[in-house]
Amino acid sequence: MASQPTALSNASEIEVLHEFVKLAKAKLGPGPWDYIAGGAETETTLIRNRLALDSLAFRPRVLKDVENVTTRSRFMGRDLRMPVILAPIGSIEDIVEGGAVTPSKAAAEFGIVHMLSSVAQPGPEEVARSNDNWKLFQLYVRGDAGWIDEIVARVIAAGYAGLAITVDLDHYGRRERDLAKRFKPTARRAAPTVRMHQERFAWADIERIKAKHKIPLILKGIATAEDAAEAVERGIDVIYVSNHGGRQLDHGKGTMQVLPEVVAAVRGRAEVVVDGGFMRGGDIVKAMALGANAVGLGKLQAFAAVSLGVPGVVRMLEILEDEAIRCLGLLGVKSFDQLTPRHLEAITPIPGRHGIASAYPLLGEDY
Repeated sequence: MASQPTALSNASEIEVLHEFVKLAKAKLGPGPWDYIAGGAETETTLIRNRLALDSLAFRPRVLKDVENVTTRSRFMGRDLRMPVILAPIGSIEDIVEGGAVTPSKAAAEFGIVHMLSSVAQPGPEEVARSNDNWKLFQLYVRGDAGWIDEIVARVIAAGYAGLAITVDLDHYGRRERDLAKRFKPTARRAAPTVRMHQERFAWADIERIKAKHKIPLILKGIATAEDAAEAVERGIDVIYVSNHGGRQLDHGKGTMQVLPEVVAAVRGRAEVVVDGGFMRGGDIVKAMALGANAVGLGKLQAFAAVSLGVPGVVRMLEILEDEAIRCLGLLGVKSFDQLTPRHLEAITPIPGRHGIASAYPLLGEDY
């Protein structure tokens, strides 16, 4: 008789990334699970994020001497063990013990960077005190200019290295999984009179913030070459390609479809980050080959944090690092900066796989 797998309770026991997904789904109720795993309306954008990654095949080169492969990189003038940002997760305190402190501590332990959401708890000061690692802060605009200035001043005083302003939340996406289950996380309980500030937010407000506050600016939610070009012309430091994990505009393009046009528009005048469906080390390699400077992890971060807290997130990053190292070596390069778009080729993805199951087919179709 075949032996049954043992329950995983220690991060060191995790061998493959899909085990985090199974643990997280077992721990979360249907509402919280769908809040993390779901998208807007038909979830077409959500599916296209993975589809865009799956539509790229590797072109490996051989006999290249790939001893001592490294994933180390630089982003915003700082060294990273791997070009990864733990992306901001609103209401993370609803699902993870310790709230936003958990990923922040994990980022510090592993050697990458965490971006704190302005609608996550605890706030910027407490997260800043939790570890000595450098940090980024992401802002949802929920007040007037005075409100923004007060938040940004707190962030600067707390020592954050950059301010990311989310620009793809002019209106909330209709996340039908949440609506059907009547599930509303803490961050979604803002009154309409608060949300109108995000609806009114425009390029003039970006210029005002840049002129008033001395902190590198990141625009999160860029999805076209046109907006990327306008952002760099206005002096934005980092362009963050994102569609909010497919949770905002339905029937948008996958972010990896958007990345090449953004990189071409930026022309090296700003750094470029991309997120949206990244679940494997090979996914990170693909983004870096197409010109990204770093990759944001949202859902995978949440699965690992829900599963086993700080040790879980660190272990998840260790596995990603191992996958990325093997991928780089098999492509015939020793580091991300040796990659070019010629290491990739557009192909037809395997039919029938989509969403989380395309990254982790051993899970089956129930995820």
